[in-house]
Amino acid sequence: MDKETVMQELEALGKERTKKMYVSNGAHEPVFGVATGQMKPIAKKIKKDQELAEKLYATGNYDAMYFAGIIADPKAMTEADFERWIDDAYFYMISDYVVAVTLAETNIAQRVSDKWINSGEELKMSAGWSCYCWLLGNRKDEEFDTEKLANLLDQAEQTIHEAPVRTKVSMNNFISTVGISYAPLHEKAVEVAKAVGPIEIERENKKNSILNASERIQKEVDRGKIGFKRKYVRC
Repeated sequence: MDKETVMQELEALGKERTKKMYVSNGAHEPVFGVATGQMKPIAKKIKKDQELAEKLYATGNYDAMYFAGIIADPKAMTEADFERWIDDAYFYMISDYVVAVTLAETNIAQRVSDKWINSGEELKMSAGWSCYCWLLGNRKDEEFDTEKLANLLDQAEQTIHEAPVRTKVSMNNFISTVGISYAPLHEKAVEVAKAVGPIEIERENKKNSILNASERIQKEVDRGKIGFKRKYVRC
């Protein structure tokens, strides 16, 4: 299947209501408004196709960029490829749910994430923290350096309140993900979450939201879900 055919199929699946939702979250034209679940039949026909993924990502169309992440072959991507993708990720639904998710299926995920976390750029930092969330929720605890994750928890505790909005959200997710999915640091994550406290997120043209890592961790404790791992990163 070529780029033009995929674009036509995506456009046909677009819904105005879904498009409005994406735009309200930061997407801008071009965007069709395709529900992610509706992309699966097309993805099943293509499976992995990095060349096609690159062409679709380069269109700048939000739906095509998201679909590119679904059919991308992460192991065929280099660090330079991910840098190019993150540079073109213009809002968090691309940085955190396309780029970070794809990066999480590679062997360079932690190295690239570390660099992005310390970049000082909002969406790069957001993608870096998000990538760790995807990794922790999927990979075995033994694959991580406990001291390094403990240092990242300390960094989050010390800097979260001054961080840009999207980075703040991802850092908060990181704290709760460590508390839920990385058993060796569960207690420390609980302490950090309490120290950080509730975080108010200001949203343009929407009611502000409150994030609370402590409540999220406790909810999973109550459900007996501590140590929970997903089978796959990408659905």
